[in-house]
Amino acid sequence: MPEFSIKSLPEVFVSDTAISKAVSDAVARGQLRKLGSRLYTRNLEDDPERLVLRNWYYLIAAYYPDALIADRTALENKPAADGSVFLVSDKKREVALPGVTFRPRQGTGPLPSDKTFIGGARLASHARSYLENMRPSRARGGRVSRTLSREEIEERLDALLRQQGEHALNRLRDEARTIAPKLGLEAEFEELNTLIGALLGTRDAEAKSAVGKARIARNPFDPDRIRLFETLFAALRETIPAPRPAPERSRAANANLAFFEAYFSNFIEGTEFSVEEAEDIVFRGVIPQERPDDAHDILGTYRIVSDTAEMKTLPADFAQFLDLLRRRHAAIMEGRPDKSPGAFKTKVNRAGETVFVAPELVTGTLERGFAFVQALAEPFQRAAFMMFLVSEVHPFTDGNGRTARIMMNAELVAGGEERIIIPTAYRTDYLGALKAISHNAATTPLLRMLDYAQRYTHAIDWSTLGAARVMLEQTGAFAEGELARLRLPDGATA
Repeated sequence: MPEFSIKSLPEVFVSDTAISKAVSDAVARGQLRKLGSRLYTRNLEDDPERLVLRNWYYLIAAYYPDALIADRTALENKPAADGSVFLVSDKKREVALPGVTFRPRQGTGPLPSDKTFIGGARLASHARSYLENMRPSRARGGRVSRTLSREEIEERLDALLRQQGEHALNRLRDEARTIAPKLGLEAEFEELNTLIGALLGTRDAEAKSAVGKARIARNPFDPDRIRLFETLFAALRETIPAPRPAPERSRAANANLAFFEAYFSNFIEGTEFSVEEAEDIVFRGVIPQERPDDAHDILGTYRIVSDTAEMKTLPADFAQFLDLLRRRHAAIMEGRPDKSPGAFKTKVNRAGETVFVAPELVTGTLERGFAFVQALAEPFQRAAFMMFLVSEVHPFTDGNGRTARIMMNAELVAGGEERIIIPTAYRTDYLGALKAISHNAATTPLLRMLDYAQRYTHAIDWSTLGAARVMLEQTGAFAEGELARLRLPDGATA
Protein backbone atom coordinates (compact mmCIF):
# COMPACT_ATOMS: atom_id res chain seq x y z
CA MET A 1 0.00 0.00 0.00
CA PRO A 2 1.43 3.43 -0.90
CA GLU A 3 2.61 5.61 1.98
CA PHE A 4 -0.12 7.80 3.49
CA SER A 5 0.33 11.42 2.42
CA ILE A 6 -1.86 14.26 3.65
CA LYS A 7 -0.83 16.49 0.74
CA SER A 8 -2.12 13.95 -1.76
CA LEU A 9 -5.59 13.86 -0.20
CA PRO A 10 -8.49 15.89 -1.67
CA GLU A 11 -9.53 19.00 0.23
CA VAL A 12 -12.51 17.07 1.66
CA PHE A 13 -12.61 13.27 1.66
CA VAL A 14 -14.39 10.26 3.14
CA SER A 15 -12.22 7.90 5.16
CA ASP A 16 -12.28 4.12 4.70
CA THR A 17 -10.74 1.17 6.53
CA ALA A 18 -7.52 1.38 4.53
CA ILE A 19 -6.63 4.81 5.85
CA SER A 20 -8.76 5.16 9.00
CA LYS A 21 -5.83 4.66 11.43
CA ALA A 22 -3.59 7.14 9.60
CA VAL A 23 -6.45 9.65 9.44
CA SER A 24 -7.14 9.35 13.19
CA ASP A 25 -3.46 9.94 13.94
CA ALA A 26 -3.40 12.99 11.65
CA VAL A 27 -6.46 14.40 13.42
CA ALA A 28 -4.75 13.94 16.78
CA ARG A 29 -1.71 15.83 15.46
CA GLY A 30 -3.92 18.67 14.24
CA GLN A 31 -3.14 18.03 10.57
CA LEU A 32 -6.67 17.00 9.63
CA ARG A 33 -10.11 18.03 10.84
CA LYS A 34 -13.27 15.94 11.14
CA LEU A 35 -16.39 17.45 9.53
CA GLY A 36 -18.98 14.68 9.76
CA SER A 37 -19.61 10.96 9.51
CA ARG A 38 -16.30 9.58 8.13
CA LEU A 39 -15.75 13.03 6.59
CA TYR A 40 -12.43 14.86 6.99
CA THR A 41 -10.56 17.80 5.55
CA ARG A 42 -7.00 19.01 5.38
CA ASN A 43 -8.32 22.59 5.25
CA LEU A 44 -8.09 23.73 8.86
CA GLU A 45 -9.52 27.23 8.39
CA ASP A 46 -12.60 27.42 6.16
CA ASP A 47 -16.15 27.03 7.44
CA PRO A 48 -17.28 23.36 7.30
CA GLU A 49 -20.47 24.19 5.37
CA ARG A 50 -18.52 26.05 2.70
CA LEU A 51 -16.09 23.18 2.39
CA VAL A 52 -18.84 20.62 1.91
CA LEU A 53 -20.87 22.80 -0.46
CA ARG A 54 -17.96 23.26 -2.85
CA ASN A 55 -17.15 19.55 -2.80
CA TRP A 56 -20.58 17.90 -2.52
CA TYR A 57 -20.44 16.10 -5.85
CA TYR A 58 -17.11 14.43 -4.95
CA LEU A 59 -18.64 12.95 -1.80
CA ILE A 60 -21.76 11.23 -3.15
CA ALA A 61 -20.15 8.04 -4.45
CA ALA A 62 -18.21 7.54 -1.20
CA TYR A 63 -21.47 7.26 0.75
CA TYR A 64 -23.66 5.81 -2.05
CA PRO A 65 -21.53 3.86 -4.56
CA ASP A 66 -24.60 3.08 -6.72
CA ALA A 67 -25.97 6.65 -6.60
CA LEU A 68 -27.84 8.37 -9.38
CA ILE A 69 -28.30 12.13 -8.92
CA ALA A 70 -32.02 12.58 -9.52
CA ASP A 71 -35.17 14.63 -9.11
CA ARG A 72 -34.74 18.37 -8.59
CA THR A 73 -30.95 18.08 -8.03
CA ALA A 74 -30.54 16.65 -11.54
CA LEU A 75 -32.09 19.82 -13.02
CA GLU A 76 -30.67 22.40 -10.63
CA ASN A 77 -27.18 20.83 -10.52
CA LYS A 78 -26.67 22.05 -6.97
CA PRO A 79 -27.97 21.33 -3.46
CA ALA A 80 -31.43 22.73 -2.76
CA ALA A 81 -31.96 25.76 -0.55
CA ASP A 82 -32.00 23.58 2.57
CA GLY A 83 -28.94 21.60 1.43
CA SER A 84 -30.86 18.56 0.15
CA VAL A 85 -29.23 16.46 -2.57
CA PHE A 86 -31.66 13.93 -4.03
CA LEU A 87 -30.44 10.53 -5.13
CA VAL A 88 -31.64 7.15 -6.34
CA SER A 89 -29.89 4.37 -4.41
CA ASP A 90 -30.54 0.99 -2.84
CA LYS A 91 -29.29 2.47 0.43
CA LYS A 92 -32.18 4.07 2.33
CA ARG A 93 -30.41 5.98 5.08
CA GLU A 94 -29.84 9.72 4.76
CA VAL A 95 -26.42 11.22 5.42
CA ALA A 96 -26.37 14.65 7.03
CA LEU A 97 -23.18 16.68 6.56
CA PRO A 98 -22.47 20.36 7.29
CA GLY A 99 -24.62 22.28 4.81
CA VAL A 100 -25.66 19.22 2.80
CA THR A 101 -27.97 16.24 3.35
CA PHE A 102 -27.96 13.32 0.93
CA ARG A 103 -31.58 12.10 0.57
CA PRO A 104 -31.81 8.77 -1.27
CA ARG A 105 -34.89 6.98 -2.56
CA GLN A 106 -35.36 3.67 -4.29
CA GLY A 107 -36.06 3.61 -8.00
CA THR A 108 -34.88 2.49 -11.41
CA GLY A 109 -31.10 2.50 -11.59
CA PRO A 110 -29.03 4.35 -14.17
CA LEU A 111 -29.97 4.01 -17.84
CA PRO A 112 -27.37 4.18 -20.63
CA SER A 113 -28.37 7.82 -21.17
CA ASP A 114 -27.52 8.69 -17.53
CA LYS A 115 -23.87 9.67 -17.70
CA THR A 116 -21.16 9.67 -15.05
CA PHE A 117 -20.93 12.97 -13.18
CA ILE A 118 -17.99 14.64 -11.43
CA GLY A 119 -16.92 12.48 -8.50
CA GLY A 120 -18.16 9.19 -9.92
CA ALA A 121 -21.93 9.21 -9.29
CA ARG A 122 -24.27 8.99 -12.27
CA LEU A 123 -26.41 11.97 -13.30
CA ALA A 124 -29.95 11.56 -14.64
CA SER A 125 -30.25 12.64 -18.26
CA HIS A 126 -32.09 15.82 -19.13
CA ALA A 127 -35.12 13.88 -20.37
CA ARG A 128 -35.22 11.63 -17.32
CA SER A 129 -34.86 14.63 -15.02
CA TYR A 130 -37.91 16.31 -16.53
CA LEU A 131 -39.96 13.12 -16.43
CA GLU A 132 -39.17 12.48 -12.78
CA ASN A 133 -39.82 16.10 -11.86
CA MET A 134 -43.29 15.87 -13.38
CA ARG A 135 -44.23 13.71 -10.40
CA PRO A 136 -45.73 15.90 -7.65
CA SER A 137 -44.12 15.89 -4.22
CA ARG A 138 -44.68 17.83 -1.02
CA ALA A 139 -42.34 19.69 1.27
CA ARG A 140 -42.53 18.14 4.71
CA GLY A 141 -41.10 19.26 8.02
CA GLY A 142 -39.74 22.48 6.59
CA ARG A 143 -37.69 20.65 3.95
CA VAL A 144 -37.86 21.36 0.25
CA SER A 145 -39.88 19.07 -1.97
CA ARG A 146 -38.10 16.35 -3.88
CA THR A 147 -39.33 17.61 -7.25
CA LEU A 148 -39.78 21.05 -8.79
CA SER A 149 -43.15 22.73 -8.90
CA ARG A 150 -45.11 22.98 -12.14
CA GLU A 151 -44.29 26.69 -12.29
CA GLU A 152 -40.58 25.99 -12.00
CA ILE A 153 -40.74 23.35 -14.73
CA GLU A 154 -42.57 25.74 -17.06
CA GLU A 155 -39.96 28.42 -16.40
CA ARG A 156 -37.13 26.01 -17.21
CA LEU A 157 -38.80 24.81 -20.41
CA ASP A 158 -39.44 28.38 -21.48
CA ALA A 159 -35.78 29.25 -20.82
CA LEU A 160 -34.74 26.24 -22.91
CA LEU A 161 -37.00 27.44 -25.72
CA ARG A 162 -35.64 31.00 -25.49
CA GLN A 163 -32.01 30.01 -25.40
CA GLN A 164 -31.88 27.03 -27.76
CA GLY A 165 -35.04 27.18 -29.86
CA GLU A 166 -37.87 24.78 -30.71
CA HIS A 167 -35.53 21.98 -31.73
CA ALA A 168 -34.30 21.71 -28.12
CA LEU A 169 -37.83 21.10 -26.79
CA ASN A 170 -38.60 18.66 -29.60
CA ARG A 171 -35.43 16.70 -28.89
CA LEU A 172 -36.20 16.65 -25.16
CA ARG A 173 -39.68 15.36 -25.89
CA ASP A 174 -38.40 12.63 -28.24
CA GLU A 175 -35.85 11.41 -25.69
CA ALA A 176 -38.45 11.44 -22.90
CA ARG A 177 -40.87 9.41 -25.06
CA THR A 178 -38.16 6.74 -25.55
CA ILE A 179 -37.24 6.25 -21.89
CA ALA A 180 -40.63 6.81 -20.21
CA PRO A 181 -41.68 3.11 -20.46
CA LYS A 182 -38.36 2.01 -18.94
CA LEU A 183 -39.08 4.21 -15.91
CA GLY A 184 -42.79 3.49 -15.67
CA LEU A 185 -43.47 7.20 -16.25
CA GLU A 186 -45.82 7.08 -19.25
CA ALA A 187 -48.40 9.30 -17.53
CA GLU A 188 -45.70 11.83 -16.66
CA PHE A 189 -44.57 11.81 -20.29
CA GLU A 190 -48.07 12.64 -21.50
CA GLU A 191 -48.19 15.59 -19.12
CA LEU A 192 -44.76 16.77 -20.25
CA ASN A 193 -45.75 16.28 -23.90
CA THR A 194 -48.87 18.41 -23.42
CA LEU A 195 -46.89 21.16 -21.68
CA ILE A 196 -44.21 21.28 -24.38
CA GLY A 197 -46.89 21.32 -27.07
CA ALA A 198 -48.62 24.25 -25.34
CA LEU A 199 -45.38 26.24 -25.18
CA LEU A 200 -44.78 25.52 -28.88
CA GLY A 201 -48.35 26.48 -29.76
CA THR A 202 -49.44 23.04 -30.98
CA ARG A 203 -51.58 22.02 -27.99
CA ASP A 204 -53.96 23.57 -25.49
CA ALA A 205 -53.02 23.51 -21.82
CA GLU A 206 -53.39 25.70 -18.77
CA ALA A 207 -50.14 27.26 -17.59
CA LYS A 208 -49.20 27.95 -13.99
CA SER A 209 -46.25 30.35 -14.33
CA ALA A 210 -46.25 33.91 -15.65
CA VAL A 211 -43.84 33.02 -18.47
CA GLY A 212 -45.92 29.97 -19.37
CA LYS A 213 -49.16 31.94 -19.49
CA ALA A 214 -47.52 34.63 -21.61
CA ARG A 215 -46.01 32.06 -23.97
CA ILE A 216 -49.34 30.28 -24.46
CA ALA A 217 -51.08 33.65 -24.96
CA ARG A 218 -48.53 34.35 -27.74
CA ASN A 219 -47.04 37.31 -25.86
CA PRO A 220 -43.88 35.76 -24.37
CA PHE A 221 -41.28 37.79 -22.51
CA ASP A 222 -37.75 37.47 -21.17
CA PRO A 223 -38.00 36.79 -17.41
CA ASP A 224 -34.29 37.45 -16.86
CA ARG A 225 -34.76 41.00 -18.15
CA ILE A 226 -37.86 41.48 -16.03
CA ARG A 227 -35.78 40.66 -12.95
CA LEU A 228 -33.27 43.32 -14.01
CA PHE A 229 -36.11 45.80 -14.50
CA GLU A 230 -37.42 45.01 -11.02
CA THR A 231 -33.96 45.66 -9.59
CA LEU A 232 -33.60 49.01 -11.37
CA PHE A 233 -37.15 50.02 -10.46
CA ALA A 234 -36.47 49.37 -6.78
CA ALA A 235 -33.22 51.36 -6.92
CA LEU A 236 -34.92 54.29 -8.66
CA ARG A 237 -37.74 54.31 -6.13
CA GLU A 238 -35.11 54.75 -3.42
CA THR A 239 -33.36 57.51 -5.37
CA ILE A 240 -34.22 61.18 -4.82
CA PRO A 241 -32.83 62.85 -7.95
CA ALA A 242 -31.34 66.33 -7.73
CA PRO A 243 -33.75 68.73 -9.47
CA ARG A 244 -32.15 70.30 -12.53
CA PRO A 245 -34.82 72.33 -14.30
CA ALA A 246 -33.88 73.22 -17.85
CA PRO A 247 -33.17 76.99 -17.97
CA GLU A 248 -34.99 79.31 -20.31
CA ARG A 249 -33.00 79.19 -23.53
CA SER A 250 -33.30 81.01 -26.80
CA ARG A 251 -34.34 79.15 -29.92
CA ALA A 252 -30.72 79.27 -31.09
CA ALA A 253 -29.42 77.88 -27.79
CA ASN A 254 -31.89 74.99 -27.94
CA ALA A 255 -30.79 74.27 -31.50
CA ASN A 256 -27.15 74.24 -30.44
CA LEU A 257 -27.89 71.85 -27.57
CA ALA A 258 -29.84 69.60 -29.93
CA PHE A 259 -27.01 69.70 -32.46
CA PHE A 260 -24.42 68.42 -30.02
CA GLU A 261 -26.87 65.90 -28.61
CA ALA A 262 -27.31 64.44 -32.10
CA TYR A 263 -23.60 64.75 -32.86
CA PHE A 264 -22.41 62.87 -29.77
CA SER A 265 -25.21 60.30 -29.87
CA ASN A 266 -24.11 59.28 -33.36
CA PHE A 267 -20.37 59.59 -32.72
CA ILE A 268 -20.38 57.08 -29.88
CA GLU A 269 -22.23 54.62 -32.14
CA GLY A 270 -19.52 54.87 -34.79
CA THR A 271 -21.01 57.54 -37.08
CA GLU A 272 -18.02 59.85 -36.88
CA PHE A 273 -17.77 63.30 -38.45
CA SER A 274 -15.80 66.35 -37.47
CA VAL A 275 -17.87 69.07 -35.83
CA GLU A 276 -17.48 71.21 -38.95
CA GLU A 277 -18.76 68.41 -41.19
CA ALA A 278 -21.71 67.83 -38.88
CA GLU A 279 -22.53 71.57 -38.89
CA ASP A 280 -22.59 71.51 -42.71
CA ILE A 281 -24.95 68.53 -42.67
CA VAL A 282 -27.36 69.89 -40.07
CA PHE A 283 -27.36 73.63 -40.70
CA ARG A 284 -26.38 73.94 -44.36
CA GLY A 285 -27.90 70.86 -45.92
CA VAL A 286 -24.57 69.50 -47.18
CA ILE A 287 -24.80 65.72 -47.70
CA PRO A 288 -21.36 64.19 -48.42
CA GLN A 289 -21.60 62.09 -51.56
CA GLU A 290 -19.31 59.44 -50.14
CA ARG A 291 -21.28 59.10 -46.86
CA PRO A 292 -24.94 59.88 -47.44
CA ASP A 293 -26.22 57.21 -45.03
CA ASP A 294 -24.10 58.48 -42.15
CA ALA A 295 -25.19 62.03 -42.86
CA HIS A 296 -28.85 61.01 -42.74
CA ASP A 297 -28.26 59.37 -39.35
CA ILE A 298 -27.13 62.66 -37.83
CA LEU A 299 -29.78 64.67 -39.64
CA GLY A 300 -32.57 62.29 -38.64
CA THR A 301 -31.48 62.35 -35.01
CA TYR A 302 -31.23 66.14 -35.02
CA ARG A 303 -34.69 66.57 -36.49
CA ILE A 304 -36.20 64.67 -33.59
CA VAL A 305 -34.20 66.11 -30.70
CA SER A 306 -34.55 69.70 -31.96
CA ASP A 307 -38.35 69.41 -32.25
CA THR A 308 -39.59 70.63 -28.86
CA ALA A 309 -43.14 69.44 -29.46
CA GLU A 310 -41.90 65.97 -30.42
CA MET A 311 -39.61 65.79 -27.39
CA LYS A 312 -42.48 66.71 -25.08
CA THR A 313 -44.60 63.86 -26.40
CA LEU A 314 -44.87 61.00 -23.95
CA PRO A 315 -46.80 57.75 -24.36
CA ALA A 316 -50.03 57.46 -22.37
CA ASP A 317 -50.23 53.69 -22.85
CA PHE A 318 -48.26 50.80 -24.28
CA ALA A 319 -49.73 51.14 -27.78
CA GLN A 320 -48.56 54.76 -27.92
CA PHE A 321 -45.18 53.75 -26.55
CA LEU A 322 -44.69 51.26 -29.38
CA ASP A 323 -45.81 53.86 -31.90
CA LEU A 324 -43.39 56.49 -30.60
CA LEU A 325 -40.54 54.00 -30.41
CA ARG A 326 -41.02 52.80 -33.97
CA ARG A 327 -41.65 56.28 -35.39
CA ARG A 328 -38.55 57.79 -33.80
CA HIS A 329 -36.40 54.88 -34.90
CA ALA A 330 -37.74 55.20 -38.43
CA ALA A 331 -36.79 58.88 -38.48
CA ILE A 332 -33.23 58.16 -37.32
CA MET A 333 -32.68 55.28 -39.74
CA GLU A 334 -34.53 56.76 -42.72
CA GLY A 335 -31.35 56.71 -44.78
CA ARG A 336 -30.74 53.02 -44.13
CA PRO A 337 -33.59 50.97 -45.60
CA ASP A 338 -31.48 47.83 -45.15
CA LYS A 339 -31.82 48.28 -41.36
CA SER A 340 -35.63 48.09 -41.48
CA PRO A 341 -36.44 51.55 -40.07
CA GLY A 342 -39.27 51.38 -37.55
CA ALA A 343 -39.50 47.56 -37.64
CA PHE A 344 -38.47 45.27 -34.82
CA LYS A 345 -35.58 42.89 -35.41
CA THR A 346 -36.05 39.40 -36.80
CA LYS A 347 -32.66 38.03 -35.69
CA VAL A 348 -30.91 37.96 -32.33
CA ASN A 349 -28.42 40.78 -31.83
CA ARG A 350 -25.56 41.16 -29.39
CA ALA A 351 -22.82 43.52 -28.24
CA GLY A 352 -19.70 41.79 -26.94
CA GLU A 353 -20.80 39.29 -24.29
CA THR A 354 -24.30 40.73 -24.02
CA VAL A 355 -26.98 38.85 -25.95
CA PHE A 356 -30.11 40.96 -26.18
CA VAL A 357 -33.73 39.91 -26.01
CA ALA A 358 -34.79 37.36 -28.63
CA PRO A 359 -36.99 38.75 -31.44
CA GLU A 360 -40.13 36.81 -30.43
CA LEU A 361 -39.83 38.18 -26.87
CA VAL A 362 -39.39 41.87 -27.74
CA THR A 363 -43.00 43.04 -27.55
CA GLY A 364 -43.83 41.12 -24.38
CA THR A 365 -40.66 42.29 -22.62
CA LEU A 366 -41.21 45.90 -23.64
CA GLU A 367 -44.80 45.74 -22.39
CA ARG A 368 -43.80 44.55 -18.95
CA GLY A 369 -40.93 47.02 -18.82
CA PHE A 370 -43.16 49.92 -19.79
CA ALA A 371 -45.41 49.13 -16.81
CA PHE A 372 -42.48 50.00 -14.54
CA VAL A 373 -42.00 53.33 -16.31
CA GLN A 374 -45.62 54.23 -15.68
CA ALA A 375 -45.18 53.58 -11.96
CA LEU A 376 -42.30 56.08 -11.64
CA ALA A 377 -43.08 59.71 -10.84
CA GLU A 378 -39.88 61.77 -11.26
CA PRO A 379 -38.67 62.68 -14.77
CA PHE A 380 -35.11 61.53 -14.01
CA GLN A 381 -36.40 58.18 -12.74
CA ARG A 382 -38.55 57.66 -15.81
CA ALA A 383 -35.74 58.78 -18.10
CA ALA A 384 -33.18 56.41 -16.61
CA PHE A 385 -35.56 53.47 -16.75
CA MET A 386 -36.72 54.26 -20.28
CA MET A 387 -33.17 54.41 -21.59
CA PHE A 388 -32.23 51.11 -19.98
CA LEU A 389 -35.45 49.44 -21.12
CA VAL A 390 -34.85 50.20 -24.79
CA SER A 391 -31.12 49.57 -24.58
CA GLU A 392 -31.49 46.23 -22.79
CA VAL A 393 -34.22 44.89 -25.06
CA HIS A 394 -32.44 46.21 -28.19
CA PRO A 395 -35.61 45.87 -30.27
CA PHE A 396 -34.16 47.00 -33.59
CA THR A 397 -31.45 45.70 -35.90
CA ASP A 398 -29.49 48.95 -35.54
CA GLY A 399 -29.96 52.38 -33.99
CA ASN A 400 -30.96 51.10 -30.56
CA GLY A 401 -28.60 53.31 -28.55
CA ARG A 402 -29.69 56.49 -30.29
CA THR A 403 -33.34 55.57 -29.92
CA ALA A 404 -32.87 54.76 -26.23
CA ARG A 405 -31.27 58.15 -25.55
CA ILE A 406 -34.02 59.97 -27.43
CA MET A 407 -36.68 58.19 -25.38
CA MET A 408 -34.72 59.10 -22.24
CA ASN A 409 -34.44 62.78 -23.07
CA ALA A 410 -38.08 63.02 -24.08
CA GLU A 411 -38.98 62.11 -20.50
CA LEU A 412 -36.71 64.89 -19.22
CA VAL A 413 -37.85 67.55 -21.69
CA ALA A 414 -41.51 66.79 -21.04
CA GLY A 415 -40.84 67.06 -17.30
CA GLY A 416 -39.06 70.40 -17.63
CA GLU A 417 -35.70 68.88 -16.64
CA GLU A 418 -32.27 69.24 -18.22
CA ARG A 419 -31.36 66.73 -20.90
CA ILE A 420 -28.62 64.14 -20.64
CA ILE A 421 -25.90 64.21 -23.29
CA ILE A 422 -23.22 61.50 -23.49
CA PRO A 423 -20.09 63.11 -24.98
CA THR A 424 -17.46 61.00 -26.70
CA ALA A 425 -15.20 61.11 -23.63
CA TYR A 426 -18.00 59.61 -21.53
CA ARG A 427 -18.67 56.68 -23.84
CA THR A 428 -16.66 54.19 -21.78
CA ASP A 429 -18.42 55.23 -18.57
CA TYR A 430 -21.80 54.99 -20.29
CA LEU A 431 -21.22 51.53 -21.76
CA GLY A 432 -19.54 50.31 -18.59
CA ALA A 433 -22.56 51.34 -16.51
CA LEU A 434 -24.91 49.51 -18.87
CA LYS A 435 -22.73 46.42 -18.72
CA ALA A 436 -22.64 46.55 -14.91
CA ILE A 437 -26.40 46.32 -14.62
CA SER A 438 -26.83 43.91 -17.54
CA HIS A 439 -24.29 41.39 -16.24
CA ASN A 440 -24.26 41.98 -12.49
CA ALA A 441 -27.55 43.79 -11.71
CA ALA A 442 -25.46 46.67 -10.31
CA THR A 443 -27.60 49.81 -10.54
CA THR A 444 -25.37 52.37 -8.80
CA PRO A 445 -22.94 52.92 -11.73
CA LEU A 446 -25.83 53.62 -14.11
CA LEU A 447 -27.52 56.15 -11.84
CA ARG A 448 -24.27 57.92 -10.97
CA MET A 449 -23.25 58.06 -14.61
CA LEU A 450 -26.54 59.58 -15.76
CA ASP A 451 -26.59 62.05 -12.87
CA TYR A 452 -23.08 63.26 -13.74
CA ALA A 453 -23.92 63.52 -17.44
CA GLN A 454 -27.01 65.59 -16.67
CA ARG A 455 -25.00 67.81 -14.35
CA TYR A 456 -22.43 68.26 -17.11
CA THR A 457 -25.05 69.14 -19.73
CA HIS A 458 -26.58 71.67 -17.32
CA ALA A 459 -23.22 73.40 -16.84
CA ILE A 460 -22.45 74.05 -20.52
CA ASP A 461 -23.20 77.42 -22.14
CA TRP A 462 -25.26 76.54 -25.21
CA SER A 463 -25.98 80.14 -26.26
CA THR A 464 -23.80 79.90 -29.37
CA LEU A 465 -22.15 77.02 -31.19
CA GLY A 466 -18.77 78.65 -30.66
CA ALA A 467 -19.19 79.13 -26.91
CA ALA A 468 -20.49 75.59 -26.48
CA ARG A 469 -17.67 74.10 -28.49
CA VAL A 470 -15.01 75.94 -26.49
CA MET A 471 -16.44 74.65 -23.20
CA LEU A 472 -16.77 71.15 -24.60
CA GLU A 473 -13.14 71.19 -25.71
CA GLN A 474 -11.92 72.62 -22.39
CA THR A 475 -13.68 69.86 -20.45
CA GLY A 476 -12.39 67.03 -22.67
CA ALA A 477 -15.74 66.13 -24.25
CA PHE A 478 -14.23 65.16 -27.62
CA ALA A 479 -11.46 62.96 -26.21
CA GLU A 480 -11.50 59.30 -27.25
CA GLY A 481 -10.33 56.08 -25.67
CA GLU A 482 -10.46 54.48 -22.25
CA LEU A 483 -8.20 57.15 -20.73
CA ALA A 484 -10.52 59.98 -21.76
CA ARG A 485 -12.06 61.85 -18.82
CA LEU A 486 -15.00 64.21 -18.91
CA ARG A 487 -14.51 67.16 -16.54
CA LEU A 488 -17.13 69.58 -15.25
CA PRO A 489 -16.59 73.22 -16.23
CA ASP A 490 -14.91 75.37 -13.61
CA GLY A 491 -17.39 76.67 -11.08
CA ALA A 492 -20.08 74.14 -12.05
CA THR A 493 -22.68 73.45 -9.37
CA ALA A 494 -25.48 70.92 -9.13
